Order: sequence, then structure tokens, then C-alpha cells
Amino acid sequence: MSIDVTRLGADEFDEWDRCVDRSPEATVFHRSAVVEGLADHTGAELHPLVGYKGQEPVGILPVFELEKGPVRAAFSPPPTTWVEYLGPARLNMAKLSRRKAERRHRRFLDGCFEYVAETVDPALTRLDTGPGYDDVRPFQWDGYATEPQYTYVVDLTDEEDLLGRFSSDARSNVTADHDADYVVRREDDAVAAILDQVQRRYREQDRPVSLPVEFIEGLAAALPAESVHPYVCRVDGEFVGGILAVADDDTAYRWLGGVRPDGDVDLPVNDLLDWTVMTDALADGRDRYDMVGAGDERINEYKAKFDPRLETSYRIHSNPLLYDAASWAYERVERHRIGVGDGGDGFERSTRLLANAATSLFGRK
Repeated sequence: MSIDVTRLGADEFDEWDRCVDRSPEATVFHRSAVVEGLADHTGAELHPLVGYKGQEPVGILPVFELEKGPVRAAFSPPPTTWVEYLGPARLNMAKLSRRKAERRHRRFLDGCFEYVAETVDPALTRLDTGPGYDDVRPFQWDGYATEPQYTYVVDLTDEEDLLGRFSSDARSNVTADHDADYVVRREDDAVAAILDQVQRRYREQDRPVSLPVEFIEGLAAALPAESVHPYVCRVDGEFVGGILAVADDDTAYRWLGGVRPDGDVDLPVNDLLDWTVMTDALADGRDRYDMVGAGDERINEYKAKFDPRLETSYRIHSNPLLYDAASWAYERVERHRIGVGDGGDGFERSTRLLANAATSLFGRK
């Protein structure tokens, strides 16, 4: 029996979320509140694709159709949104033999390829998978380029075991009696403070960011309360640092925050924040803490002291000759649209680059 790929309607997101709940590869970012919010924020047309074998769902893929100038693109997730993981996720394959599972997986993706080619006809496609999605060979066989991405994941067992696996300085930082009047806790109304601190730190490093604050705040409000966990550290009542974590059934994600604390604080702020996120996730029955990223050598030195495992996800894209130029230009245009980054000549150059790249490589106008 073949795999039928169907685009769900706007009134069928209960079915979508049931698939997310049943897929071991789906993340909190696959939930309908997130993908609908992404489409609204970016002005994209959302194609929530589900593959069925008979009545049984076997895979999901949220595709976002975006058009800038002469270039139509398919993304999952859209750029400049700070959502790390989307792309395809399989379900109902665990009990199959390898041969059957791989054949079903390939047929599901073939159906998605056919749908996207006929319905979107993109000049550029980019997908960022979650770390649970480990087989990108069908994309390679279909001519896509695949690039490994990395993240650190801490296995949450029990507090004693966790502390025993930490480096000596991390263990001391979270267990010592610090000479400061501080508190680390979850504050549900602290999302804006955390995001503001992240933006300030990037600007101090001459790295302006297109952090979509209103989108992220709206996303935090739209997701179930148990999925969004803003943590703050306060010293003498003043905010000095925070982490915005999100969670699904088995994993907490260190999504945003954890940057250099405010002020001259003699306190291991981020160690205490990460420890609190981990112990709360453990208490809530979760067994993984995804630190969301292991590609920055400087930051990795900090993250590695919690004894994480290295896990791999993938960036998948079509048309490598167009990818670098058009992706860069698209993100510049999008940054201008949301009011962050340079306008004027920089914006005009980016728009021209989009047109030139598409025309020279594809003859599109």
C-alpha cells in the first residue's frame, strides 16, 4: 500500500498534535501553536503535511512557503525566528523491521517531495531537523545537501548521579553556600526580561540580532503552561540573568538566555539557572535536557562541564549554488521587514542579490 501525503486543514490541528504526541522524533517546536505562530509571524503559507498508510499516520512535515522578490522558498522552520528544530518526524515505525521502516520512510518523503514540487515549486528549500531524526539518506538520494548540526543533551537520572557526573567546578557552583542574597526560580512573566538581556549582550558584541520578541512572547502565551518555563536569577531582588526553557513530554530545551549576567555579580548565575532547570525537569518526569547547540567552541566549554552527550541534527537544503547567497540575502530582507538590522543601501543590496541569484541560476524573474 502506498503512502498518501495530505495537507491538513486549519480545523484539523487536533490531528496534527496527536501525531506530534506519538512521534519520538517530534519536538515541542512541532506543536500546532508553534507552527501556526511561525506562519503568522513570517507571513508564510503553512503546509502541514501528514503521510498516511491507510488510516495510520507515518510521518509529519510542516512546510512554510515564502516568497521574496523573484525567489519562492520552502522552509521548515522559517529563518530569523530562533526556532531550532522542525523538519520531518516519523511515527508508528518502531515495531517494523528495518527494511519496512526504511521503505515507508522513503515513500513518505517521496510524497512530500512531490507535493512541494507541484504546489510550492521552490527555488530554494531548507529544513532543520531535530536531533531525533537520524536518517537523511533519502534527501541525499534526491539531490539535497545535508550538513550536520550539533547539540549537547544531558541525561537526567537523579540529582546525586547528575552531581557526580558534573565537573568539579560545576558541582561546587551549584552546591556551595554563596555569600549573596539571591534566588533562582521560575517566573512566568519574565520572558521579556530574558529576551531583552539576550539582545543587549549580542549588541555589546557588535552582533545585532533579529530576535522576534513579540512572536516569542506570543508563542509562550499560546503553548500550554507546562511547556514554557522562564527561569530567573535575582540578587537583592534585581534581575541578573535568566533562561527561557521550553519542554515536551520527555525533554526540556535550553532555548534562549543563559548569557553573561547583568552587573558585577560574584555568583555562578548560569550554573545555578541550568541546575534549577535540570532538577525541575527531573521532578516533572523528563529525562533529557537539550542545551540547544554545541557548535560554538567558546560556549561549548561551559556546556561540556555538565557531562552531556553530543547529538546530531541536520540542515538540509537544495540547490547548493544558490543556497548561501539567497539564504543570506533572504534573511537580510526579513530582518528589514521586522525592523531589525540595516535598511537603506544594505536592504537594497540584499534585494538585488536575491533577484540576481535567482535570475542567473534559474532564469526566474
